[in-house]
Formats: sequence, structure tokens, C-alpha cells
Amino acid sequence: MSNRPEFQGELFEKGLQIRREVLGDAYVNRSVAAADDMTAPLQKLITEWCWGEVWGRPQLDRRTRSFLNLAMLAALNRPNEMRIHLRGALNNGVTREEIREVVLQVAIYCGAPAALDAQKAVVEVFKEIDAEE
Repeated sequence: MSNRPEFQGELFEKGLQIRREVLGDAYVNRSVAAADDMTAPLQKLITEWCWGEVWGRPQLDRRTRSFLNLAMLAALNRPNEMRIHLRGALNNGVTREEIREVVLQVAIYCGAPAALDAQKAVVEVFKEIDAEE
């Protein structure tokens, strides 16, 4: 892990645990290990507030949060984050068929370009996962 002093504290640890459970140890280990003086503050912020505070709230389950993330990332045309959260959504119990439906919903409400870029990310991630099996 990291010996960075800013990567300590109860909220950071809570966020790190949730982040690992959703995105997997390998991804989180790479992100934290790669942190330097420029990127560590953002890693800390995301781990504590995104993962520890928001993802840690009990009012929505992780599956629902994953659905929301996929739709928002597709709508915002953020394919890099979409790829990461596709794996997380599958880890949280969202099925491939449900992911397809999210992309269709995005096509209607956000437009074809957003849905096409999201679909490209979906296909790439599914191929990667299938090759790993």
C-alpha cells in the first residue's frame, strides 16, 4: 500500500474498503501506489468523499449506485471511468443485459453519440472479461 500520511484516517479506510469491494484490489492498489505529490490529494478526496461518504451511505444499495454511475458516466461521455465502473457494476450484481438497457436508456434521453461511446466501452470491457475467464 502507501505510506503517505494523507492516506490515513477512518473515512479514508472506510472509502478504501468500499472502493476495493466494488472495483477490485488490483485497480485500487495501482491507483494508490501511483499517487505522487500531484495526484495524492485527489486520490484522498475521491477515496474519502466519493467512496467513504457517498458510497458508504445506506440509503441506496451498491447495485443501485452502479446503475446510476453507468447512466451518468455514459451521459457525460466519460468512457475511461465507464470502463472502470462497468467492472464495478458487474461486481455489484448488475447483469450484462441490464447494462445493455442502461445504454438504450441513455440513447433515448442523452443522444446517440453518448450511447455509442458507452456501448463501445461496454463491448471492450466485456471482451476483456471474457478473455480473462
